[in-house]
Amino acid sequence: MAYCMIATKPGGPEGLIKKEFEIPTPGSGEVLIRHTAIGVNFLDVYFRTGLYPWPVNDNLVLGSEAAGVIEAVSPDIKGFSIGDRVVYTLPNNAYTTHRIIDAQHIVLIPDGISDETAAASILKGLTTYYLLHNSFKLTGEHTVLFHAAAGGVGLIAGQWMKSLGIKAIGTAGTDEKCSLAIEHGYMHMINYNREDFVKRVIELTNGVGVDVVYDSVGKDTYPGSLNCLKKFGTMVNFGQSSGSATDFKLADLAVGSYSVTRPILYHFTADRGWLENASKSLFDLILKGDLNISINQHFPLDQVAESHRMLEARKTTGCTILLP
Repeated sequence: MAYCMIATKPGGPEGLIKKEFEIPTPGSGEVLIRHTAIGVNFLDVYFRTGLYPWPVNDNLVLGSEAAGVIEAVSPDIKGFSIGDRVVYTLPNNAYTTHRIIDAQHIVLIPDGISDETAAASILKGLTTYYLLHNSFKLTGEHTVLFHAAAGGVGLIAGQWMKSLGIKAIGTAGTDEKCSLAIEHGYMHMINYNREDFVKRVIELTNGVGVDVVYDSVGKDTYPGSLNCLKKFGTMVNFGQSSGSATDFKLADLAVGSYSVTRPILYHFTADRGWLENASKSLFDLILKGDLNISINQHFPLDQVAESHRMLEARKTTGCTILLP
C-alpha cells in the first residue's frame, strides 16, 4: 500500500501525519513514479507553517524534490520508459511513496549519479544555477557575499562559484559550519554569532563592499545585506528562513543605487529548455567531481516531522533526505 505524509492545517511539524492511498494510473502526458529518495527544504517549512499560501483548501502533501523509478507511463509519452530513473522539483506533493506527474517536469538521472544525490541536489542545484547565471551573471571579477553558506544551497553554491573562479565570502552561525563551508569553496567565512558580518565584509573588501549578496535568510540579515553592497550592487533575496523583511522600502536602495531581485525557481523550470540545460550543467559538474553533494541527514519518510524540527532549529548541514 502506498502512503504519503500530509499536513492537515498550517502549523507545526506535529501536524504531519501518515495517510495510505491506492496507487493511481497515469493519464495523458503523465508517468507514475515510485520514489526512492525525497529532499527536504526550507520551502517545505514555508508551506507547512502557512508563510506561503496553501494551494488547496484541505490536506496538503509537502515536499518539493524527489527521485525515483518510473513504474507506468501514458501511451502518448515519448522519451521516458518504465524503469527509467528520474528526478524532479515542483512545489509540494513529494512526501509520498508514489506519485503521478506530468512528464514535462521530470529529467533523466545520468549513470554515475545516485537517486539520493539527484533528489538532494535538483532543487538546490537548479536554484544555484539561476542565482549564478540568471539573477546576477557572475564572473571571476565579482565579489560575493552568500548567507547560510553551510546550508544545502550554500554548499553547492560555494563549490560552483569556485569552479567559476569566484572568491566568495560566506556567513554561518557556528565555527563548525564555517569550517564546512570553507571546505566547500568559500574563500572567507564569517560566524555571525561572533562577528558583525557587515563590518567584517567591509574589512575583507578594503572598504568597497561586494557586487552581490545572495540572501535566503531575510528578516535577520536585512538591512545588513544592503550595507555590504558597493555602489550599484545587487541583493538577490531567494528565501526568508528568519521571516520576511517587512520593513523594506524602495527608498532604501537610493543609498547606493542598489538593485534587489526576488527570483522564484519555478518561474525558470516552467521553461522546458531551461530545465534541461540547467539540469545538464548541474549533473555535469557532479560527474566531473566539481560538486560534492553533502547528504548529512537521513530520515524515514514517516519521520519527516523530526527532519523539519532539526531544519528549523538550524541543526542540519548540507542536504537532508527522506527514504520511503
